[in-house]
This record gives sequence, structure tokens and C-alpha cells, in this order.
Amino acid sequence: MTSRIPRDSRLRLVRPRPLAASPRAMNQRRSRRPAPRPPEGTPAPAELARMARSGLAAAARVARWADAALGPGGDSATADGKATLSDATAERAARALGLTSAQVRADWDTARLAGLIEVHGDSARPGWRLRAWDRDDSAVLRGWVALCDAWSLAHPEPEEYEAAAVAEVVTAMPQVLSFLQLSAGPVPVPQLLDLLEQRVTELRTERCEVDYAPPSEAPGPGRDLRPAVPLQRPRPALAAPAADAPLAPLLDWALRALASVGALTYGDGQATLTPLGNWAVWVKLEQICVAAQSPAGNIEQGAEDMLRGCGRLRPNAARAEYRAWLAARPVGSAVTELIAAARGEDALLRGLAFEALRVVGAPAEPEVRAALDEPTLRPYALLWLAEHDGADPEDAHEILTREEATWLWVDTAAAVADHGEAPLLVRHLESAIQPTVPALLTEVRAVGHPRTVQVLVALAAAHPDPALAKAVRRAAFQVHTGG
Repeated sequence: MTSRIPRDSRLRLVRPRPLAASPRAMNQRRSRRPAPRPPEGTPAPAELARMARSGLAAAARVARWADAALGPGGDSATADGKATLSDATAERAARALGLTSAQVRADWDTARLAGLIEVHGDSARPGWRLRAWDRDDSAVLRGWVALCDAWSLAHPEPEEYEAAAVAEVVTAMPQVLSFLQLSAGPVPVPQLLDLLEQRVTELRTERCEVDYAPPSEAPGPGRDLRPAVPLQRPRPALAAPAADAPLAPLLDWALRALASVGALTYGDGQATLTPLGNWAVWVKLEQICVAAQSPAGNIEQGAEDMLRGCGRLRPNAARAEYRAWLAARPVGSAVTELIAAARGEDALLRGLAFEALRVVGAPAEPEVRAALDEPTLRPYALLWLAEHDGADPEDAHEILTREEATWLWVDTAAAVADHGEAPLLVRHLESAIQPTVPALLTEVRAVGHPRTVQVLVALAAAHPDPALAKAVRRAAFQVHTGG
């Protein structure tokens, strides 16, 4: 005897509530992988955010001044289009804030590296983190991590250091920081120097390549058939001066730079990670671990191929895949890729892209907000922003106008028609907000979705009611002929 209970399809764009309102149970279902815990003794996120706010208070002050004084219609913030604060603006800010021009410039650069200020050409505008600075601890912590990642820019190296040697030290410092994190206490500088020298030696060894002498001609009778003799390829010219560069002063610069952003304390011949620095290193290590555990192997794929692979997964597995994919690339470029995938013709990828953007969270807000101007993405963006602002996923659909809701219904139906099963499409009919099928058909025809005809034809073919199927086919024909 076979079961009459319909199978739980893997396609999750169709909601039991109207118009893609996420069921509460689905959102509250926990991942099988337990949430990782930071090292013992790490302060709570609220306390870490308080520390970050304190360390970035001066930068936030300059950013708020720029927001008020350099807004639309105000003076130009920069002189060269390269984020360098103009002399006139620096002096104006110094007078307003009671600082010196040098202090203003330093705080400006810090605010820019932390994402509190965004520079576009000759104008500056507040970053999304500044808007959320007082209410969102995660935004504050992300801003501090961004500054910590840019430590070599926040405290530039002296000019006398070789560029190649500096690049090697910057590349090697994550391993030094990991050692500090594992040590959980002060570490003598000579011990860090030994580790740095080992890592730099590894980098130089990896850069040394082996080439082979090209065969002179095809072998003939009596020719030597032994393999070509390997020839050592000389190191690039850029690496030559770095090989003799002393690393002790470069380590001193790196530790001072990291101390200047609050990642560690440095003095008396030893270095110790601060609570913020310890937490940031742990976050980076956790991201590497997540990236290495890509469940479905899509970590190296582009956004579109990754989303197609996730279309075959159940929700928890898909979210794990999103997290792994996001951990392996910069957040900004990942968000841009997801938005680009959402602009395509495949409605399933559009829905999945915004599910992945929900995993991204607050850093995706600027690009999602910009998507409000695109009719194809607007309903998805509105739902994303509503949930991001704290609306219940089951009620978020109420923010949509009737026309936007109908457009989204057609788009979701297109995804079901392309990737789902006939019963799903029939059940999707029940999720429409219109009280009757004739009312739905009237509004579907008026909304002008490019897939309207295909959706109606597929719905007519799938529906078991002959009368209703006939009415839907008639509507499809009228849309096709423009009647």
C-alpha cells in the first residue's frame, strides 16, 4: 500500500502563507552543525562592541560631522578623487571639532577603513555602518574587523623598507596572529620573530619555481631519449632585495601597526592580543574552517552556479552552503555577484539569491536597498529589508503593494513551473492574495510579468479542474494576443 501523503519537495520558494512569507518553523529550525563558541574568556558581543565603539569614537565623530556638513549640496570632501581629505575641508572640520588638521585626517582615514565613510569621486557619504552605529553591535564589530584587516594601511610602513619585504611580512602576519591567539597570553618578540622568519622562508620557497629545458627537436634514431634536465628558474627581481632585508624592524612596524588599531598591546619586549584582537582572529579562523567544509562542493563556483547547486538542497543544507561560499570571498564582491545572479531570467535563482543575502545580513543592505529601483528585484528587496528591520517573516509580505505582491506571485510561479512539480504549482494557486481565480487572472494580466503566458499555460496543464484550467488557458491566450 502506497502512502498518499505528498512528498516534501526540495523546492522552497512556495510558502504555505501568501507570497513568500517564510514560515516561522522554517526560520527557527536550527542547523545540525552547532554554533561555534569563541575561546573561553572572550567577552560577550555587547562588551566587544562597546570596546570597538570606544576605540573608533573619534572616527565616528568625524564621520558624523562629514555626514552633516558634506551632505548633498555641500562642499566637496576630497581634492583628488582618491579619498584624500582636501585641505579646506580638513581645516573646516578641525575648527568645528576642536582638533588639529592632522588629527582630522587621521580620524578620516580610520573612518574610511572602518566603512563609516564611503568616498565616491570627489564626494563622501556615510557608510551603512554609521547609520547602524548606535543600534547594531554586529555593524560596529564588522567595522572594527574591517579596520583590523587594513592594519598595514592604517599605519603605513616607513619609506626605507623594501616593498617586497613589506609584502612578505603582511602575508605572514596572519600566522603570527594565530600563534598569539593560541598562546592566550604575552609572547616574547624573539619568539614571534622566529615564527615570522620561518613563514617568510616558506613564502620564498613557494615562490621559487622549477622549469625544464625545452626539447630541441623530435627524437630520432640514436637520439638521447632521457627527460629534459630541470633548470632552476631565478627568483623574480622583486624578491631579490627582500631576501636580505632584516625582519626585526619589519616585525616591530607590524606589531606597532596592529597595536594602533587596537588588535594587540605591544611593549616591554612582548605582545599580547587584546580581547577584540583575540575575537577577530578567532572569527577569521572560524571562517576558514567553514569554507573548508563546503557541504556540496560549490565553494569555488560563481554565484549563479552555486545557487543552481543549492536549488537541489534542503533549506538547512543550502544555508550551510551559502555560509561556506560567503566565507571564501570578500563580502562586497559576494553581494555584487548574488545581486547580478538575481537579475537573470531564472526566477528560482532570484529567490535563492535573496535567501543567500539573508545569510549575509547587514553588509548587504546598501546593494539590496539600491535594488528597490529595479522592478524585477523590488518585491524581493522589500521583503529582505522588512525582515532585516525586524519584521516577522510571516508578516513581511504586508509591506508589498497589491501589484508588487501579484508580480512576486507570478515570479514564484515561474520558478515552480521551471523547477518544481505540477502539484506544487497547483498549491501555489492557493497562496494568491486575490479571493477568486477570476480576480487573480485579471490582476496577473495587468501586472505585465514577462513570464505570465508560460505560467498560466503551465498552471492550466497542471490543474485537475477542467473548468478552471479552461479559464486559465483563455487568460493565457488573451495575454499572448494582447486581448
